[in-house]
Amino acid sequence: MKAICLIFCLLLNLSLSAQSPDSTKKQKKHFELSFGQSLLFISNSKQTNIITNEAIVIPTSAVLFLAEFRPDKRLRIPLFFNFATESKQFLINGQLVNEKASPTIGTGAIIKLLKIKIDDKSKIEFEVGPLVSCLFDTKNTIRFAPVAAGRIKILRGENFIMYLGTSYSFGIDALGLLYGTGTSF
Repeated sequence: MKAICLIFCLLLNLSLSAQSPDSTKKQKKHFELSFGQSLLFISNSKQTNIITNEAIVIPTSAVLFLAEFRPDKRLRIPLFFNFATESKQFLINGQLVNEKASPTIGTGAIIKLLKIKIDDKSKIEFEVGPLVSCLFDTKNTIRFAPVAAGRIKILRGENFIMYLGTSYSFGIDALGLLYGTGTSF
């Protein structure tokens, strides 16, 4: 974990020191608001128990609300809220087993690593970075978990955004798939 933090700090320092003037300041587009979906996969520790019982894991669907502040050309500060629309589910010996899925809120720092210009109005960007999430557990206790996340964004026109990404939560050992649309302003 310390190595990941050290690498992130080095990348952030390099990207901030070698930057050209910020094009978002000319366009005054400092925020992104998005609405999307998440598929959350059960943690590996529980998955081991489930597999020994010959179970099939069903991903949990969740609604994803994402706001992103862009103070710099490469640096982004996201704030996200993930609200499960169904319980965690898995099949054990033909029986459907349900478990409450926890809502999650979080933030962090994201760096734009790559930008590919397609035409005058379209481009693709790749963002990656560390986040921290706050979970409201089934016993109504609060848990914090570090998260590594990345997404590919397709930007079209002045403000339309579509994205597809993944996240991995080290604290709860869970993988997520996220996708959605948004707007920048």
